[in-house]
Amino acid sequence: MLDVAIIGCGITGAAAAYELSKYELKIAVFERENDVAEGTTKANSAILHAGYDPKPGTLMAKTNVEGVRLAGEICRELDVPYKKTGALVVAFSDEDLPTLQKLYDRGLQNGVPGLELLSAEQTHGLEPGLSARVAGALYAPTAAVVNPWEYALAMAETAVRNGVGMLFSCGVTGINRIKGGFELITPMGRFQTKTVVNAAGLFADEVHEMACEKEFTITPNKGEYYILDKEEGSRVSRVIFQCPTEKGKGVLVSPTVHGVLIVGPDAQKTDSKDDLSSTAGGLAYVAEKALLSVPGLDFSKSIRNFSGLRSAPDTGDFIIAESKTAAGFINLAGIKSPGLSAAPAIAKMAAKLLKEAGLAFVPKKNFINKRSVVRIAGLSPKEINKLVKANPAYGRVVCRCETVTEGEILDALRGPIPPRTLDAVKRRCGAGLGRCQGGFCGPRVLDILSRELELPPEEVFLDRDGSYIVLGDNRPERRPGDA
Repeated sequence: MLDVAIIGCGITGAAAAYELSKYELKIAVFERENDVAEGTTKANSAILHAGYDPKPGTLMAKTNVEGVRLAGEICRELDVPYKKTGALVVAFSDEDLPTLQKLYDRGLQNGVPGLELLSAEQTHGLEPGLSARVAGALYAPTAAVVNPWEYALAMAETAVRNGVGMLFSCGVTGINRIKGGFELITPMGRFQTKTVVNAAGLFADEVHEMACEKEFTITPNKGEYYILDKEEGSRVSRVIFQCPTEKGKGVLVSPTVHGVLIVGPDAQKTDSKDDLSSTAGGLAYVAEKALLSVPGLDFSKSIRNFSGLRSAPDTGDFIIAESKTAAGFINLAGIKSPGLSAAPAIAKMAAKLLKEAGLAFVPKKNFINKRSVVRIAGLSPKEINKLVKANPAYGRVVCRCETVTEGEILDALRGPIPPRTLDAVKRRCGAGLGRCQGGFCGPRVLDILSRELELPPEEVFLDRDGSYIVLGDNRPERRPGDA
């Protein structure tokens, strides 16, 4: 019997697995998709928020500042791309200035360090590309940008190195209450566990109701984004927010750790937990609002559009609690923004709840907390030559846009959680992230995956199960309803 079954491996589930893997516990993660970070975690703004926005006293406020502090430490230990950029919330008129004061006061209550209220002149001194209309700003120096999917992957990989089981394409379809815990029903069989950590994102309410009485509802909220080419990547050096509204933090313009610029999102209510479509209307709205902040943005340099879904709880706050009707069933639900920022702190709260539920926490004597990744694009010629002499695969460039080599892809394929799709390689190595979006390197990555996984090209997916790239006679006949 497992000590802990974690359902879901987005940023919250990965952080929980990482935190719990520090202890002598038998843990397994059950993920319905074929890789880590396939939901909200791979489709968000990639920002670690400073913490001035959440209402004081909420779980969002309590976990945001601590989560950002822990994130910096984790990214350093696990070699995750991370950059402390700071953030500006800009006011476009004197009427907006009281909102900045309110956020400043709220940030002080939440314990956000280093906050400053800036004049228009000071703001333009930091960011000359901002609109002339800007009347002032709130400056939050602790905000940062991160590679969100590699952040989740790094914690999940570390958990696996420390003994956590990871089951992909293994969604939980039912939960039975049994003596001493729970029985999970999955496509891979039935698993018994003493406790459950429900980190199922958009589906957390449905998973909860498999074992417990209804306590909350999760509603999807969609946001659309632009990714602008590296030519636009230096338009701003800090995360630029507009004054928030009841719909959220508004349309932002932000640098990324990859050198491109991210612009978005809007906020759309949707009934579908699978609706990741982009729309002309949504993107036009994002562009219009972003140009208010940074008038020089060139949207003809867009290399990709995408949509993400946020998990909006009807409680209005994170749900980090044991179920009222099932002892040992811990909900980490409704983790919308600032969920990426708060994840490590949420995981520590989950560990505390599991202790209170009766699990014994014995620290591991040999916990592995180091990870390193070869990134050819960031190395000197001398360092590259040394690597190529040891392994010629590091000298074979596969992705020209991002300078990703076959050696880096092979490293990923031999890692604790090997990629099995083109997009999984992209999330680990960056091949396909650049200007051509895989137009050049995609076929080569496909060849490498086919060779290394010993699969015919017809059986290699682009991303989720069933997303075929190549059609051919060797592909097994699939019936309606198959993945």
